[in-house]
Amino acid sequence: QGFPLKSWDQPGFFVTLLAGSFNIGTFRFYTSLWWFIGLSLLAIYVLHYAKLGNWISAIGSNRDAAVARGVPADAVKVWLFILTSVLAGLAGMISAFRISAASPVAGTGYELEVIAMVVVGGTALTGGRGTILGTIVGALMLRSIRNGIVLVGVPGLAYNIFVGVIILAMLILHALLQKNAARS
Repeated sequence: QGFPLKSWDQPGFFVTLLAGSFNIGTFRFYTSLWWFIGLSLLAIYVLHYAKLGNWISAIGSNRDAAVARGVPADAVKVWLFILTSVLAGLAGMISAFRISAASPVAGTGYELEVIAMVVVGGTALTGGRGTILGTIVGALMLRSIRNGIVLVGVPGLAYNIFVGVIILAMLILHALLQKNAARS
């Protein structure tokens, strides 16, 4: 399991750039929020206006049809895995810099919550549909619910059960919506 490593005491330029904060008047802004906003806007642009975004949507909707139209599905998939790894590393660095420690088990258990955020945001687990903005809304909703549950004093295991129920309910809702769309 490992132990957390505390390896820095003084915030340097790199730490401040990724996980620092600055004040404008009486308001404090965290640079990690600006990274989130910037990367979200970039992702929205790529998915809506770039050829790569069209390829990603095409592969998610119908891989065989995308390949038949000349989309390099395997190469796109590999590059998306690389991009996901780079962004996960960036998120890990920001998290480690914010708490001034690195732990090999930090973030364990977030997988289920992230899946719930994406599904609540309207992304189909079957692929091809979903938006960055919907995912952001889903993340804000679930984090608000989590904060409320923590403030009320509900145990952490109950929150995990709640997240599982949300995923199950969204899957059922998605199946019902697809069934109704097929009838129309």
